[in-house]
Amino acid sequence: MDLPLRIAVVVVTYNSADVLGDCLRSLPGGARGATLSAVVVADNASGDDSVPVAERAGATVVQVGHNAGYAAAVNAGIAALDLDGLDAVLVCNPDCRVRPGALALLGEALRRPGRGIAVPRLVNEDGSLQASLRRMPTVRRALVEAVIGGNLAGRIGTLGEMVTDPRAYERPGEAAWATGAAMLVAVPALRELGPWDESFFLYSEETEYALRARDRGWTLWYEPGAVFEHLGGDSGTNPALASLLIVNKVRLFRRRRGSPAGAAYYLAVVLGEGLRALAGRRTSRASVVALVRPSRRAGIVAGPAPR
Repeated sequence: MDLPLRIAVVVVTYNSADVLGDCLRSLPGGARGATLSAVVVADNASGDDSVPVAERAGATVVQVGHNAGYAAAVNAGIAALDLDGLDAVLVCNPDCRVRPGALALLGEALRRPGRGIAVPRLVNEDGSLQASLRRMPTVRRALVEAVIGGNLAGRIGTLGEMVTDPRAYERPGEAAWATGAAMLVAVPALRELGPWDESFFLYSEETEYALRARDRGWTLWYEPGAVFEHLGGDSGTNPALASLLIVNKVRLFRRRRGSPAGAAYYLAVVLGEGLRALAGRRTSRASVVALVRPSRRAGIVAGPAPR
């Protein structure tokens, strides 16, 4: 009989006091069937009560010292753990609440050789599905999404990068990457992959990490039985955060695929955001400005926000 998996949790905070308590309180029940070995809160110099909330909950607090970004806080939190005594580490946002037994189900998914990352089914407060799975980014998919939109493209075969067909979320399986609100990473994969890329202050750091794992033969596995309630960030409504999301998406593609493909991808994204800006979407207007006028990007980031 397999022993219960030993799992540690790293929660990244930045002015997260209003949601952090519920997240931390959900962890013991969420770890039912596994061993919750440690809980670390990596704080990016919050100006609210995030640190006191974490301390009252009994979490180990790692104070990054300044607003260093999501990936830097993840790295600081993982560095505080003794990986020798662990099987996997959950990296999650403070606005997640873990449903009972979900961590154990994710951990069981990682027992299969070759699986390096396991991700849960994300739902809203009302239980409705959040589309969190993604396919490989390609120029073709960016162009299709530019013309017909990501939600529709995701429902038609494999045309879109975003997986939006609800039926795809009913069964377990592989994905190229997934949104980074909650990711359980096997310790052998953690050791091989090394730190998260801190050049992405916010957004695309989880994409880079998952695709890097894929490059090295590690599978990202989706487990629908493991359910996390995710309140969600405001990148869909906040122009500054939306700009950063789009810019980092283009940066990552160019870095991975080189200049010719990167230029085509950039043009496809500009087209899509431009069409939506003309339709009156404020976040798309801000994204177009950030894409075509790099000098305007400075100062668009207030700090790591929940995804």
